[in-house]
Amino acid sequence: MSVFSLAASPQAVNLLDASSLLGAFGALGIAVVLFAETGLLVGFFLPGDSLLFTAGLLCASGNHGPVELSLPQVLIAAMTGALLGAQAGYWIGRRGGRAVLARSRARRLHEGAARAEELLARYGHARAIVLARFVPVVRTVLNPLAGALNVPAGRFTLWQVVGGTVWTVGLVLAGYALGSSVPNVDRYLLPIVAAVVVVSLIPLAAELLRSRGRRTAEGDNS
Repeated sequence: MSVFSLAASPQAVNLLDASSLLGAFGALGIAVVLFAETGLLVGFFLPGDSLLFTAGLLCASGNHGPVELSLPQVLIAAMTGALLGAQAGYWIGRRGGRAVLARSRARRLHEGAARAEELLARYGHARAIVLARFVPVVRTVLNPLAGALNVPAGRFTLWQVVGGTVWTVGLVLAGYALGSSVPNVDRYLLPIVAAVVVVSLIPLAAELLRSRGRRTAEGDNS
């Protein structure tokens, strides 16, 4: 079965489960999920980090793993989805402005938008666009926010390509390196993916705690 063709499966696909997505859609699923997560606000809940890491791990497992994936195809699919998604998100924000974010009632999305705007103000366009790739939810909202704030298109494109390439290639190769060094690593897939999810959420959790601490301090000083 080609990894770029849809696999027939009698089981329902779990959009929050990286293994389920990869088993059903292969490398094509990686491109679609990353495009949605980085380009469409409705995709903020999708498992980008764990999907990339799991795909790399399964590439190392080869034909002995539960899913057949090719490392070059995974890297191409990941970069294509992440880079085109970010660019699409930017142009959605450029055309729709802040109204695009205002329509959503998701609290996590608005918290991510606040964090994205803080990153842009604190670190400047280049560093913020690169750093946002590694923070769940923030990488979803920063792209349309950059468009709404009229970040120059050329500057945004340059740094989103840099950040997107480092993020996708880095996580896929990290998974591949682990899969290559640990025999039968696919047997431990669930705990490994769970650990990746927990680690990927640490920056967001830390920022939420800092934000609450700042609000408490401001309240005490008022």
